[in-house]
Amino acid sequence: MTTASKKKSKNTAGGPSASDILAEMKDKQIRFLRLQFTDIMGIIKNVEVPESQFEKALNGEILFDGSSIEGFARIEESDMLLRPDLDTFAIFPARDASIEGKVARLICDVYRPDLTPFAGCPRLALKRVVEEAKALGYEPVAGPEAEFFLFQRNENGEATTITHDSGGYFDLAPVDQGEECRRAIVNDLEVMGFEIEAAHHEVAPGQHEIDFKYGPMVLTADNLATFRFIVRKRALNFGLHATFMPKPLYGENGSGMHVHQSLFKNGENAFYNADKPNGLSDIARHYIGGLLTHAKGMVAITNPLVNSYKRLVPGFEAPTHICWSERNRSPMARVPDRRGVGTRVELRMPDPAANPYLALAVMLKAGIDGIKNEIDAGDPVNKNIYSMSHRERRRLKIDSLPGDLNEAVNALEKDKVMQEALGEHITANFIEAKRKVWSEYISQVHPWEVERYLSTY
Repeated sequence: MTTASKKKSKNTAGGPSASDILAEMKDKQIRFLRLQFTDIMGIIKNVEVPESQFEKALNGEILFDGSSIEGFARIEESDMLLRPDLDTFAIFPARDASIEGKVARLICDVYRPDLTPFAGCPRLALKRVVEEAKALGYEPVAGPEAEFFLFQRNENGEATTITHDSGGYFDLAPVDQGEECRRAIVNDLEVMGFEIEAAHHEVAPGQHEIDFKYGPMVLTADNLATFRFIVRKRALNFGLHATFMPKPLYGENGSGMHVHQSLFKNGENAFYNADKPNGLSDIARHYIGGLLTHAKGMVAITNPLVNSYKRLVPGFEAPTHICWSERNRSPMARVPDRRGVGTRVELRMPDPAANPYLALAVMLKAGIDGIKNEIDAGDPVNKNIYSMSHRERRRLKIDSLPGDLNEAVNALEKDKVMQEALGEHITANFIEAKRKVWSEYISQVHPWEVERYLSTY
């Protein structure tokens, strides 16, 4: 991120101090500061303050009405405090400057006015699980691959599912809005401090992927939240609509968010052991065992929409079964070939609609539980699961992921470890919200039903 000079005074964590940031904002002529936070559903919220309030904001003195944010607080306990993480200071690209002046941002944790942590803050939930890993001597890191679609807008500016390309995976096509927009997104992300590793067209028409470097889990979640904001903002500037909806097009691949995870200890990758079969340490296998054991309980968080489960169906490269592999991509978890510092497990079922903080929290918690309880991951399944018969999957004890959001929420209600990762407040409010969504969904009459049954019955 764009931060003050390292020669200036530091805060207690070793990053820039409030005075550093104030000086930089004055030097860069910043006029507005966005104090960003994320609600339980993963939607970015912000309180924007003008220059006169910068010092107050940096000191964590800005209040907001938590009762207006879904799942945050009851009206009788509505006041919430935004405490900024000074390491997240960044200046938005110059083209995003309003007529009134340049804009910067800080990502915040949510506290109560008495300075106690708010139990409904997703970022604090992730921090708690990261601290649990650190107490065991591990530094968890993650690298996501978030896919998205670019669609055209109609004459009224409303989003459609019409795309202007018919490209496929890694296709190189004539320059169009999709390619130009993707490059503009990369430029903006780099201005915001991202290290971009690759950007390319994905399998489905209008589908894209931009990969950025892995990092510590809280930073990775911050980057995912920023990534989604920048993608949608820049697409809007091109007259396009960017969506992280998992399955917007029938008959085409959906958008996933594969998450590569590993643990480091004393500067070494704890997942690697050259003396073990295929170089995988016992820690790695236990971590995978935890992911498999809690897969059903975590999927409501990693795949949080009704639409998420229309992606998790056979035939479109998305995993539907709970097992792991060292080679093929049909299982839920995969260990890529690289060893040494790059040894990692790739969890393939999450989608980019997930709250990044909660998704990483439940993944890490599942892995930690696997390590603490030495959960056996079993043997890798290196055959194509999609081509297996039901009998063969039963013989190999390969279970299936929940088939819809209702099943997933039921599984979350039974998984105490996943609930511990979220905390009671987030668990209760998340489940309540998803129950309402499911009830609304199943009471609707969908176009498919009308087309299928109206003339026949």
